[in-house]
Amino acid sequence: MRISRVSSILLKSIPHRILHREEFLDTVPELPEVETMRRGLLPLIGGVIQRVEFPTIPYRPIGRTPEDCEFDERARGQSITAVDRIAKRVLVRLSSNDAIVMQPKMAGLTLIADPPTEQHVRMIVHVQGAAADRLIYWDRRGLGTVHLWSPAQCQEHLGPETIGPDALAISRDEWTSRFSVLNRPIKPALLDQRVVAGIGNLYASEILHQARVHPCAVCTSVAHKRWHRLYDCMREILLQAIESEGSTLGDGTYRNAINGEGGYQHQHRVYARDGQSCVSCGKATIERIVQAQRSTFFCPRCQKPVKGP
Repeated sequence: MRISRVSSILLKSIPHRILHREEFLDTVPELPEVETMRRGLLPLIGGVIQRVEFPTIPYRPIGRTPEDCEFDERARGQSITAVDRIAKRVLVRLSSNDAIVMQPKMAGLTLIADPPTEQHVRMIVHVQGAAADRLIYWDRRGLGTVHLWSPAQCQEHLGPETIGPDALAISRDEWTSRFSVLNRPIKPALLDQRVVAGIGNLYASEILHQARVHPCAVCTSVAHKRWHRLYDCMREILLQAIESEGSTLGDGTYRNAINGEGGYQHQHRVYARDGQSCVSCGKATIERIVQAQRSTFFCPRCQKPVKGP
């Protein structure tokens, strides 16, 4: 496998910024990035898996089941029937009804083009008879997971008993009823995948800013009309981010399926902008606090503490 000159240039051209340690605990890929990954793998549909390869590399291994030989044996000869997303996971559905389930977490990518580096390739699925001839799972930090799961295993690990409804599938009323009863600060609550799935650290800060809600507000203190506003902002931001193919942050890790950058980072209003002027009001400075070991960014003027319903 060869890294294209274009891919190398793209990777080197991304500006690097030292992020706060807490930022790395729950940043991209989130729902928009994983949905972009899913769409990027659609050219695999209709192809037949020839073999599955797990390169030997001298880095932290990713979580993976079953064992390599069984994984390859079960996947080999199966057709790819669909590519789905559940929360922050990509599922490649096979004709056997098994699914290759990839959770990219902090630094994982699903690709059909040359990867950013060869030495961090964790899995290659060789495919014949589709518009794309391979699926690559790449993970620089080794925190992601790849599983080949049966329908029963998918239900066990990804069913409604484990993961909440998808942020883009939930209704406004269910959104409000799920969050409004929680006696917790709103920012950490938005990250709870058991309540609503797909929202992560970056987009939670952006959603709260657009809705003008303080990140420390307790959920029970937020009026229903504000929850409705939060719902509308959530959908607007996530859909805009998907349209822009997600956010590529300063470390340059996140890429789409053809190793290109996302574009939504240019629309961030608060995330990682601490110390800079608020682009919404133009009068206050973006602040950073830590909540549940994650960085939260907000404007103290636009997002004043909630005094009550």
